[in-house]
Amino acid sequence: MGDSTVQHGLPSGLHVPAWIGGLRDDYRRVFVTEWSPYLGAILLVVVTSALVSSGLFWGVYGGLKLWGDWFNSAIGLGPLLGLKEELQSPLLHRISLMDITLVIGAFCAALMAGQFRISRPPALEFVTGAVGGALMGVGASLAGGCTTGGFFTPLMFASPAGWAMWLGLMAGAVLGLKALLWVMEHVRWGTSAPAVTSPSPLKRFYPLFGVLVLVLMAWWATDWFNSDDKRLAGRGIIIVSGFALGFILHRSRFCFSRVFREPFMTGDGTMTKAMILALALGIPVTSLLLQNQAVDPYLAIPATFWLGSLLGGVIFGVGMVLAGGCASGSLWRMGEGHLKLWVAVFFFAWTGSVFSAIAKRWDLLTREMSLDLVEVTKVGKQVFLPELLQGWGWVYLLSFALLAVWYLLVRYNEATEKFTVL
Repeated sequence: MGDSTVQHGLPSGLHVPAWIGGLRDDYRRVFVTEWSPYLGAILLVVVTSALVSSGLFWGVYGGLKLWGDWFNSAIGLGPLLGLKEELQSPLLHRISLMDITLVIGAFCAALMAGQFRISRPPALEFVTGAVGGALMGVGASLAGGCTTGGFFTPLMFASPAGWAMWLGLMAGAVLGLKALLWVMEHVRWGTSAPAVTSPSPLKRFYPLFGVLVLVLMAWWATDWFNSDDKRLAGRGIIIVSGFALGFILHRSRFCFSRVFREPFMTGDGTMTKAMILALALGIPVTSLLLQNQAVDPYLAIPATFWLGSLLGGVIFGVGMVLAGGCASGSLWRMGEGHLKLWVAVFFFAWTGSVFSAIAKRWDLLTREMSLDLVEVTKVGKQVFLPELLQGWGWVYLLSFALLAVWYLLVRYNEATEKFTVL
């Protein structure tokens, strides 16, 4: 009881004070031990609600498309694709900045957990990552967003476009798993795992590097918050939010791809139930913010209901299974060193830029104002359920009924595995 020292795996004869050992244990619980996906879901709602209360919303695809535009301009395809001669800076573009800071947040979390590692998969996985990334670029273009901007955020903003993409994503996940199974059974090239590299000699300093990244990000956010430039000052909240999202996603291993893939692949519905929890909390919270006019809901609602959302969801769903991650999931895995996801994100961004330009030539995604004063395209239109249903009561009833059906199907599948395809 009175012993003031404790040994924690140190060489014989070396002791540390008990309180220091306790601090180390607390650090491991917070920064090393994996968080529950349910905690991750709750924290995601907190961060996204803070964004909405600031007049913003969470998106991913718009930033990736900008990266693709920059690449296409650099290789001389800008004029052919009809891109602007002067593109917005990736550090000032709202969604691009959120994507960049999301990667940094995941990188910081991986360092602080001592889990950062350059991971090089077999050659075949680079190919599936490239194909999957390309399909995600096409799907996100058609749906007006990825699993974040085409599914999650529209549902938070009471748009049925999110539910249309939800159906497409489930169908796409099944098709993607069947395609992946065919590849595993018929392709033998590039399946040998590369030699395992020895751990970096700097690994024991990773937590210190992670703290340094955290301090630098805090300095960056504070500097921009206090800037006389109103544009930079407004981007300060994005730095903090993007970093927090990346940190949370990494610590909780929260991934939209797993939400739709796992029930059909293994029968496990843990990540899916966490997503249902996030929506069950986020929909009413966001509705209150929208009713208080925190942000114009049409800014976050794609003009793709229903055809673009459904078809885009199917294509995106196939792509995310082949790539091994959705848009946000690919970004936070980039932050922890997965080279396959770097390839997937590159092709996602490049193809998203190219296909968006092609769709523009075809007038598929050209927005026009309808007589109802909402934007329409050839693949759908903007739909805001409170206006369509003339009030929020029916929106709550419909949303929670669909979430309840989804939850019951997931629980049924966990017990029976009736819907698994592998």
